[in-house]
Amino acid sequence: MSEIENYKPGSFCWTELATNDRKKAAEFYGALFGWEANERPMGPDDVYVMLTKKGKTVGALYQDTRSGAPPHWNNYVAVESADAASDKAKSLGGSVIVGPMDVFEAGRTAYIADPEGAVIAVWQPKLNKGAELYGEEGALCWNELMSHDEERARTFYTSLFGWTTKVSPEYTELHLGEQPIGGIFPMRGEMFAKIPANWMPYFLVGDCDASTAKVKSLGGRVMKEPDDIPNTGRFSVVGDPQGAMFNLFQPKM
Repeated sequence: MSEIENYKPGSFCWTELATNDRKKAAEFYGALFGWEANERPMGPDDVYVMLTKKGKTVGALYQDTRSGAPPHWNNYVAVESADAASDKAKSLGGSVIVGPMDVFEAGRTAYIADPEGAVIAVWQPKLNKGAELYGEEGALCWNELMSHDEERARTFYTSLFGWTTKVSPEYTELHLGEQPIGGIFPMRGEMFAKIPANWMPYFLVGDCDASTAKVKSLGGRVMKEPDDIPNTGRFSVVGDPQGAMFNLFQPKM
């Protein structure tokens, strides 16, 4: 497994599930990815669940009792300053939904909405640098923005995080330096008209078809059956039993 000690600013560094049933969510992802759930009390009524694989952190989940939002994954980008990133996002036409604020001694964060309303979190690390495993089986490996206006999204995110792009008619790859780290999928046509812009994580699996079938057997949903990405790998779009959507990805060997 690849272990990461520090993330460069502009890297996706953490992912976190906001759910309406933390116990059932932990059971689902434990069965699907082999994650272990370690509950950490955060106050009289709050519990933050650290998710680990073979003792190394891959992300977290918590029960969202306040926002009223449907279950979803939050995706975090490492930054040098959460305050500076928040100010820059506002200057670029975005907005700050939550923060900036300290998360105890772990770090400082803010939740930012881009001009289309897609929400992404920034993370200024202190004691918690981010996920200890990335790009390995059962861990985060990619993040993707579903966008109705990919040109506007490219302008916003390249200015905010210093990303560069590799653009094709079908897709925009996002790069940090020479490293591809994510993408922008253009939502075009009537089938996407009612889907709001959003970020979704990809988790790496050894067998996309088998993992997709397991999602079904565990009570989840499949929005897109496994399909090939030419010269890249195989992916599917799925949802957990509470409705949070994510992607599975099997790299081409």
